[in-house]
Amino acid sequence: MIGLRDDPGSAPPPPSHAPALAAKIFAEAGWLQTALRLEHRPQQEEMARAVAAAMQADEPLLFEAGTGVGKSLAYLVPGLIHAIDQSRQLIVSTHTISLQEQLSTSDLPLCRRLFQSTPDLVRYADFKSAVLVGKSNYLCTTRLGHALADRASLFADADYDELQRVAAWAETTDTGLRHDLRPPPRPEIWDAVNADSSSCSRKHCDCGKCFYQRARTRMRSANLVIVNHALLFALISSGGAQANGVKADTRGVLFADDFLVLDEAHTVPEVATNNFGLALSSYGVDRALKYLFNPRTKRGLFRKLGGPEAQQLVVDALDASKLFFDFLSTTLLAPRLIVRVREAGVAEPTLEGPLSALHRLLGKLADKLEDGRERDELLEQKQRIKALQAGITEWLTLGDQGHVYWAERGGRKLTIVTLRSAPIDVAPALRQHLFGCGTSVICTSATLAMGGQIEPFAARLGADSARAVIVKSPFDFARHMRVFVASDVPLPSPREAKLALDVLADYVGFCTERVRGGSLVLFTSYTDMRAIAATLEPAYRTAGRPFFMQGADLSRTELTKQMRELGNAVLFGTDSFWTGVDVPGEALAQVIITRLPFDPPTHPITEAKCEHIREAGGSPFNELTLPDALIKFRQGIGRLIRTQTDRGLVTLLDSRLLAKGYGRLFLDCLPNPEFTSISRETRNKKFIPFA
Repeated sequence: MIGLRDDPGSAPPPPSHAPALAAKIFAEAGWLQTALRLEHRPQQEEMARAVAAAMQADEPLLFEAGTGVGKSLAYLVPGLIHAIDQSRQLIVSTHTISLQEQLSTSDLPLCRRLFQSTPDLVRYADFKSAVLVGKSNYLCTTRLGHALADRASLFADADYDELQRVAAWAETTDTGLRHDLRPPPRPEIWDAVNADSSSCSRKHCDCGKCFYQRARTRMRSANLVIVNHALLFALISSGGAQANGVKADTRGVLFADDFLVLDEAHTVPEVATNNFGLALSSYGVDRALKYLFNPRTKRGLFRKLGGPEAQQLVVDALDASKLFFDFLSTTLLAPRLIVRVREAGVAEPTLEGPLSALHRLLGKLADKLEDGRERDELLEQKQRIKALQAGITEWLTLGDQGHVYWAERGGRKLTIVTLRSAPIDVAPALRQHLFGCGTSVICTSATLAMGGQIEPFAARLGADSARAVIVKSPFDFARHMRVFVASDVPLPSPREAKLALDVLADYVGFCTERVRGGSLVLFTSYTDMRAIAATLEPAYRTAGRPFFMQGADLSRTELTKQMRELGNAVLFGTDSFWTGVDVPGEALAQVIITRLPFDPPTHPITEAKCEHIREAGGSPFNELTLPDALIKFRQGIGRLIRTQTDRGLVTLLDSRLLAKGYGRLFLDCLPNPEFTSISRETRNKKFIPFA
């Protein structure tokens, strides 16, 4: 899959009309205003012009656009024009599903209407878009057919019922995407039929029937491809454009000659850090080995293509895997769920021999077969075993000096052990694989700046030479936002933890009771959230007030939907609820922040970054902890005012805002810097919601 321009070096592309047309579209009394009756926003015009210029010049751009600027249209409109003019692909990457849905269902139809309504733009109206998801999310009809044919060797009788359910669904689904199958397929069955295999290819599949091959065809012809950050960086980490058949000297991040917009770009350093390292779990190793042969069911690839010797090698590897991961669980991970590894050799390489033997045998078995699907399958499994072997070896030897290594226990019963690593400084990798690809990369968000400067974020991103622009929100925060700061909540300390929780619960109960619409209460600790919920939920229930808490039965998307529909719900959330939640109107009339969002410096990544900064003579608090907290704080505040007519309260329950010197930096971040200080003695008079 190498994009629209299969041979981008064959001829110079035609000129881009994006800068000239963006000026006419976004100008006061321009086409956007006259054709779609959308108001002129100077900030949106400035952004659209800057984006068009950066795309034309194939240069990077960092653009902070406050809430309400209309940044999606400001990059989509010039991006689509530029993509069509130059026969190149625009890749738009977002962090949240909600923004992807907004782009697909709201913003792209607006772009099409704009193009259709103006004679000078009609040629752009037939643009094609596609959403890119990972191969393993698609059903491959070829693999499904072979799984049904080979069911006796691959599946036990109980598993065959599940396989038939997938086959029946395949007859009715339009997408073949796993998330459309309810209930979700069992992982071991989906492993045998999804498209993430060499068996799913143009060589083996009917491109008219295979869901992935059909999606791939749509992707090749799409002018715009929407992706999420996690998949984007997973693909970059696994080779990026070169993995898609693009020559090394050809520009492009994922496809030949593409160009990229990263929306919600404030999350990029964290997402990239998580995807540029190692993640290898006991569960993953177990699934990979049992795909070859499952001793319990006596099924697997080696039932047909292996024989007793091959099956015994898998049994040996499974035994060695259990010993290896059990040892880590009962020694290294006995005291805590997450433990950093600082020295090589924390466990014996007990898996090395069994995995090496399996690797050699898979090669021998493949060499005995003629070219075809079965040989490809064995070679792919050989590669998979080699990757497991290499990952475990790297982790045991701490193979990359620029990475931090750790282990963690997870899963519902906390029995899954995962070996992890991540780059301490992700900027060099991003500089090479993102900003060093010779193509335009636009990073935008409502929160990129720290203390009014984007340069610190640019340095963390590896985009040191990028142009940086900040435009403020057009909303009238002075009239529509009231800010209250509690002065008498005890400062965080182990000695006063119980008192602080009681005071926080009292404040949350008081503030949510006084506000007629919905309230979003943001926490930095699951423990605090659950404790305060246990205190307040009975009162909410008695009052007939809808109450929701993150981590119960509903997803974030469903919780947000319920909040929109009910109009006066109280929603408690932690980490992921500080960003991406979009509930306009009275349904979200108050955001309560219980504590400033400082990340605890105990996670191995944070700890290693702090050490790295300290060794360079810097201040971890000033260069890492505080900037991260300021961006997250701004994101949390940004949940409140989502439209021109929204109004509501921001209630801040952390007295460090008034007691500590850095508190002023947080208060300066507020869209409305004017605030009212309250205490439990004065709040009845001073805490005044909108009527």
